[in-house]
Amino acid sequence: DALAKVTVGLEKKNRRISEKDKRLTAYHEAGHAVVSKYLPTQDVVKEVSIIPRGMAGGYTMYRNNEDKYYISETEMKEKLISLMEKIALNEISTGASNDLEVAMEIARNMVTTYGMNDKIGPMSLNLKNEAYEKLQLLGTDMQNTIGLEIRKILDQAYQDAQSILRMHRDKLDAVAEVLMKKEKINEEEFNEIFNNY
Repeated sequence: DALAKVTVGLEKKNRRISEKDKRLTAYHEAGHAVVSKYLPTQDVVKEVSIIPRGMAGGYTMYRNNEDKYYISETEMKEKLISLMEKIALNEISTGASNDLEVAMEIARNMVTTYGMNDKIGPMSLNLKNEAYEKLQLLGTDMQNTIGLEIRKILDQAYQDAQSILRMHRDKLDAVAEVLMKKEKINEEEFNEIFNNY
């Protein structure tokens, strides 16, 4: 609970939420948890909640057992997949905006900073500092290529997320329904849902 307070904010249990918004949040958070369960490099789901905290309508918290100094390309791609499940109900909502922001940052870094793109090659452009000047030096063709490669990575992550959710729709529905009733589930409860379906 202390970790959630620090990272997400205080619980707002007395906030009134419509059934529609509660269901959207339940599916959104269940989507994160279910997709992550099927991605080998992602951390184990520790807690899923649809109780609003801070600015978030809900959250999915992961158990991290080790400090990581290096993150592989596979881990980054799987992180993108877990973020891109935003249209589990074929409906984009404003609640996914932070996930999209994080996904965009990861994809951009893969292409421009970490050299994890065949088309751009092993270059570290580090566009965070003096981004405008560096982009001007690259020229329009390179700028367009960077944009297209970022888009390609995000599109692939989205397709992979949708594929996982379609394949495991029963588990998505089961987790979302439990969240609608209990509002918060821990690691054991989450795994129990998986064992029962």
